[in-house]
Amino acid sequence: MNYTLNQLTIFLKITELKSITKAAEALYLTQPAVSIQLKNFQDQFEISLTEVIGRQLYVTSFGQEIAEATKRILAEVETMKHKSLAFKGQLTGRLTIAVVSTGKYVMPFFLSSFLNENSGVDLVMDVTNRYQVLEALEKNEVDFALVSVLPDNLKVEKMGLMENKLFLVGSPALTQSISKKRTEIFENLPWIYREEGSATRQSMERFIASNNIQVNKKIQLTSNEAVKQAVLAGLGFSIMPLIGLKNELNDKEISIVPVKGLPVKTAWNLIWLKGKKFSPAALTYLEFLKENIETVIETHYKWLENY
Repeated sequence: MNYTLNQLTIFLKITELKSITKAAEALYLTQPAVSIQLKNFQDQFEISLTEVIGRQLYVTSFGQEIAEATKRILAEVETMKHKSLAFKGQLTGRLTIAVVSTGKYVMPFFLSSFLNENSGVDLVMDVTNRYQVLEALEKNEVDFALVSVLPDNLKVEKMGLMENKLFLVGSPALTQSISKKRTEIFENLPWIYREEGSATRQSMERFIASNNIQVNKKIQLTSNEAVKQAVLAGLGFSIMPLIGLKNELNDKEISIVPVKGLPVKTAWNLIWLKGKKFSPAALTYLEFLKENIETVIETHYKWLENY
């Protein structure tokens, strides 16, 4: 056997995602590079690790056993790395965070200085929908979660990071074409919604309900980025978090429609399960945040005060 750690990492990712293409995307590699490494790894075994039926890749029972062994090997390698750094007096460990999709505009700036100061800490950050974020938190699969609306069914503790403002926005051409009369703005324009369960959608629906607005046209999309692209293309209007619109507002590609009752104001909160036993890395990160929240906001989010 002459396999490499790179081959083990690639093979494990393939078994997790059941796809060479998805594994390549997850590892930031090209598909041919992943295929070559899988072949080189497979050549060291007489029994097939994977098989393709139709266009679907399947992991054989032998492949599953090798994948489990691979997990243990890579875990031991990770342990060796952390022990080496700890021996030198560096903070080590893994920090795991689940982030709602719009939170990708928030969380990185609250992490960068901490990770630069603590190179022995590995970050695993999953950016996904609100349902999966809260599910990961409930199962204690992550240290923290970043949300803009606190969950009702979980006992959590929180640390407020910053304000979250949501405005009615549209493309400049579409915005200029509508009358500023309330009935026309709200009843004749097409509304672009996030998916069910999204905190942004909940805020939007509360605003619509509280103002007794009749929605005649509706488009539903599954990510903040998809909604933004639809707004840019002139497909309709949406109530969106300001934090993800900096470049588009600066470039005048998106316009804010001034409406009474907006913006909707919530807050970005880092939350964790009540009674959570933190690792040294997670505990140190909380202390870092307590001391640096204002600096991060002043450095990266001062522009929000203009709206």
